[in-house]
Amino acid sequence: MEIEGKIILDIPMVSGTSRTGNPWRKKEWVLETFGNFPKKVKFDTFGDRVDTVRFEVGKNYRVSVDAESREYNGRWYTDLRAYAAQEIGDNNYGSPAPAAYSAPAASPATASEPAAPVDPFASDSNDSDDLPF
Repeated sequence: MEIEGKIILDIPMVSGTSRTGNPWRKKEWVLETFGNFPKKVKFDTFGDRVDTVRFEVGKNYRVSVDAESREYNGRWYTDLRAYAAQEIGDNNYGSPAPAAYSAPAASPATASEPAAPVDPFASDSNDSDDLPF
């Protein structure tokens, strides 16, 4: 799964030792997605990937993540684990809505000619009766 956005927060690395005595490290970031309704998404790197995947606050990235959920004491927790990232330019941040949601552009011929006013109650028939039925 890929997520695109701007890194807005760099959370300090945490480390520890597992029950089996193995050391572990985890580094987390928060990314704000692009678009009209941006979302904040927290993701992390774990173990050796802490040294290989790096991000800078204020820069835009396309981040490849794996999503995994686990249950603990009847509650579910979801992790987004980054395994690759690519820096992208500023051209995506604040971009307009996709073409499917934008207003249709007027054609040059109709844009220069004023539209005739339309009377919604006008009758197309030549009847002297002004009732629509």
